[in-house]
Amino acid sequence: MKVLIVDDETPARVRLSHLLGSIEGAEVCGEAADGREALERVQRLSPDVVLMDIRMPGMDGLEAARHLATLEAPPAVIFTTAYDEYAVEAFEACAVDYLLKPVRAERLAHALTNARRMTRAQMLQLPDTGPRRHIAARTGQRLDLIPLNEIRLFRAEDKYVVVTSGDRTVLIEDSLRSLEDEFGDEFIRVHRNALVNARFVTAMERGDEGWMLRVDGMAEAVAVSRRHLAAVRRRLKGGPPA
Repeated sequence: MKVLIVDDETPARVRLSHLLGSIEGAEVCGEAADGREALERVQRLSPDVVLMDIRMPGMDGLEAARHLATLEAPPAVIFTTAYDEYAVEAFEACAVDYLLKPVRAERLAHALTNARRMTRAQMLQLPDTGPRRHIAARTGQRLDLIPLNEIRLFRAEDKYVVVTSGDRTVLIEDSLRSLEDEFGDEFIRVHRNALVNARFVTAMERGDEGWMLRVDGMAEAVAVSRRHLAAVRRRLKGGPPA
């Protein structure tokens, strides 16, 4: 069983590696210091299990687990955490198991045994862990991670949503409605098929075909439908989402 260790603290990674060395059948295939690095290592190393801290800078363990679940062959995730048992209960459903720090060898061995028994369907039962800070787009067999704070526009086209981030665009399978529900505090619904990142809007102007938004980093203006015009104006003036 190949195991990837993910923790932002070097001593924690060293301790887990030492414990795994005493468990028959367990092999440390690599390490990572945050969630984003974990995703890159998983795609390169194909571990069977990821031992992952929850609180890490950049991308935390909960968000990383959500992205891992979108892979065709996701690894089993075992969280490691310093939370007490009451707080940890909230995370049980999104992992094979969880381990309280300092991790004990017997408990780790038990968690790995659970991981061997997990089905793919069980691995995908992830709870709502709050808004993501990255969007994952599948490029071939890989996941391309895009920081949310770089995205200008989500636009629905046919069965996909086109994500515009600066001069690059990618396709994702999320629905525009689910993206609005998740990121409505940061993105404005400007049209039935478009959400715009409010922080990049530089101007709102009227053209021959109606109202348009100028968005920093985009040459083409984004149309605002009459249905959403009042809400867009309110948001741009600092009002709350509708």
